[in-house]
Formats: sequence, C-alpha cells, structure tokens
Amino acid sequence: MGQIDGFLKFNRELPSSRSPQERINDSEEIYLPFADEKTKTQAARCMDCGVPFCHSGCPLGNQIPDFNDAVYKEDWKEAYDILSSTNNFPEFTGRICPAPCEASCVLSINKNPVAIEHIEKSIIEKAFENGWVTPKISEKTGKKVAVVGSGPAGLAAAAQLSKVGHDVTVFERDEVVGGLLRIGIPDFKLDKHIVERRVELLEQQGITFKTNTNVGVDITATELVKEYDATVLCGGSTIPRDIPIPGRELKGIHFAMKFLGQQNRRVAGRDINDEEILATGKNVLVIGGGDTGSDCVGTSNRHKAKSVTQIELLSKPPTDRTIKNPWPEWPMVVRTSTSHEEGCERDWAILTKEFIGNDKGELTGVKLVNIEWNEKGFTEIEGSEQIIPCELVLIAAGFVHPQKEGMLEQLGVEIDNRGNVIANEGEYLTSVKSVFAAGDMRRGQSLVVWAISEGREAARQVDEYLMGKSVLESKSTSFFELG
Repeated sequence: MGQIDGFLKFNRELPSSRSPQERINDSEEIYLPFADEKTKTQAARCMDCGVPFCHSGCPLGNQIPDFNDAVYKEDWKEAYDILSSTNNFPEFTGRICPAPCEASCVLSINKNPVAIEHIEKSIIEKAFENGWVTPKISEKTGKKVAVVGSGPAGLAAAAQLSKVGHDVTVFERDEVVGGLLRIGIPDFKLDKHIVERRVELLEQQGITFKTNTNVGVDITATELVKEYDATVLCGGSTIPRDIPIPGRELKGIHFAMKFLGQQNRRVAGRDINDEEILATGKNVLVIGGGDTGSDCVGTSNRHKAKSVTQIELLSKPPTDRTIKNPWPEWPMVVRTSTSHEEGCERDWAILTKEFIGNDKGELTGVKLVNIEWNEKGFTEIEGSEQIIPCELVLIAAGFVHPQKEGMLEQLGVEIDNRGNVIANEGEYLTSVKSVFAAGDMRRGQSLVVWAISEGREAARQVDEYLMGKSVLESKSTSFFELG
C-alpha cells in the first residue's frame, strides 16, 4: 500500500471548479488543474484492503489499490499499465462515471472514500502527456467483425477485437463517432476533443468507422451478417420514455436527448438540420431527476433560461444512508450536481398532469400535483395542484428499450419482456448465429462504465467464437495474471 496511516492523516480533496457565474458563459470543462503532489496524497489514503470491495463495485474490475499504490510511488507508467489492463477508456470514466467503486470503498463506511475517479483521470492524462497511449496492432487473423454502434460499448468491443488482429468495421448512424459520448453528454462534462483523441488512436489501430450509416436502412442487417464473420450489436437503448398526457402535442415539449444533441452539434459548429430548441429567455421544466435531467439543467443555464425547474416523480432521497441501504450498496441519497449549483429549483414527488397551451398550439404552462407514495403506488395530495408558467419542457424520464424497427426486426433476434435483445451475460450471443449484443441494447439503460465492461466481455466471446480460444483478458483477469 501507499502510506500506512494515509487514511488517518489526509482528508479527501478534489479539484476545485470554476465559479458557476463564470462557467455558464461557455461549454468548457469546469474543473481547475490539480497538482500531482495532491493526487499522490489522495492515493496515499487507499488502505489496500485485504478484501478490496472497490473491485466488486467497479463493473470493469479495475485493480484500484494497485494503481493507487503506483501513483503514491509516483510510478505513473506502472499505474497506467495497471489501469489500462482493465479499462479501455479511463479518460471517459474518469470524467463521467458516478464512481460505484467509491461507494463501495471500505473507507466510506465512516469517512469520505478515496478519490478513485480523480486518480483514474489523472493517470490517463499523464499517460497521454508522456506518449504511453499507443495503438495496439497485432498480426491479422483474416476474420472480419462488424460492430453496430460507436458508443462506449461499441468502441470497447472494437478496440479489443482489433487488438488481437481482427479486421473491425464500426457502423454509426450519426455523423460522428462516439454515440452518446459525442452527441448526448455536454461538453462541460466531457470535452469532445477527449473523444476525438481516442477515436484517432483507434483508427491508427486499424479500425474502420462508417458514419451516417444506419444499419437496417442504408444497409440491411442480413447483408451485414453475410459479409462479416461476426456482428456485435451495440446500438444502445434509444427509445425514450414518453409522458402521454393531455397537451403532449403542443409546441415546446421535447425529449432531453434531442435538446442535448442539438447543443453538442451547436458547440462543435455542425449543422443542426432541424428546428432549433433553445432555452433562452424561457421558463424551463425538466421532467426527470437523473443525470440526463441534470445535463438539461446545465445546458439551459448556458442558454440563459429565464428559470429552470427540475422535478422527479419519486420521493426525495435522504441525505445519508438509511439502515435499509447499508455499505457497500450504492447509496440511495440525494445528490447535487455541478449543474444544480449553477441555478435550479428542484422538487420531488411531483406528478405532471397536463401540458397547457395557447390558441397557437404553443406551450405556456404545466399542471403539476404533489403525490404521496405508499405500498400500492402513489396517491395525489388533494388541493396541491398548481399550474406553473413554462415555455419549454424537456422530458428526461429515461429510455425503455432499443429501436426494434429496422435492424433488430431484420435480424429476427429474440427480445425479452423489457424490449431488450436477449444475449446471456457471459456468452453475449443472441438467438442468431454469429450475432452478439452488448451494452444498453442487451442490459437496458445503464452506465458508461457498464457499457465498456459489456463491450470488453462481448469481444472476448466473439474472439473465442472466431478462433476457438481467446487471449483477451476478462473482468476476472488481473494485471499480474496477464504477466
């Protein structure tokens, strides 16, 4: 371990952020530089536990105490080697992961956890700075693999399969590579040059990217399967959950991802090719209390909205863990994001009853009611109805399943009762020969870190399918076992 008494001597410290008043005037990342010495001090807090629960908390199985120890010793190259043995894209997870590893850190039982996410980000940025991140090029196997979708699951699968010599082509229906990393997550959380930097490395590794190519439309799924030795479906969970209530047809009501996607295109200087959705000067209501809703809050503030309100159907979580939510479970507590710090009214246990408009069909207000949850569901609280002024509603209520029309229908893959592609964990093979599935398309809406894990695990199964065995590391393979 690093410093034996580090967890006793040092407190958790993270990089400071630019002031909310400053950062809402741009789309740049919000955190300020943090000295290497301070990062070393944070690594010194790791206790190198006999049973490191952070391993099980991390969907990738990152060897966290090992890279913390290397950072404490200022051996950044060793830290990078350990980290990159389990995680293809630490620069993504180090910025946008909710850090389930930190929630399961033993230190978090009675203190603040080790700053694992920040340390991870610091390692990968140090590796890029020193030129240690290079393409992984192997002797060609002669096998061709198609990956559909260039989000984190697709990129991870492609990176792993290309690393062992397969010819990989990634098909992306949007105009740029990266999926929600590029289109959905705001630049102030993940600057797009970070994604572009990695994509360039993957291209140097030999991966072919075909953008503006909608499998199932521009090329049939059956044609794809015939042309390639294996196909990996990583198209994500893309159908948003709607709110079908009176007034839904009014102008000014949009799904969150359309709003966020437009903003990312706007910041990148690309054409939007659609009616612009702007929050400027409007009363904005964000329906949904998750990360996507938070991203809508931050983006609306950057548009200079008149007001921003975020509501959630569920009750307000407690400030601290309850006895029914013990460590090392994920803490179901109220969270305040950097977007909330920039200005936002928040409320919980609120039901949206009706969208109200004028005679031009434009949204002017929303009827809301407070609810009370019980064992049978919820009941409306009598006399709590109110109409709030609103000219823009952003629905951030999550995603229900992948798009079935087109590719999935053409393939005829089996679908579960939630609408996701059936492909058992550990195998990732669908009901159609040579067709695999990973990420949100298989497991449902989830985290970026889970998508990367799924892409890696699916790649190993594809490699075994094509070659009879695989040298790709699995989640349970440690850095030291890799030799």
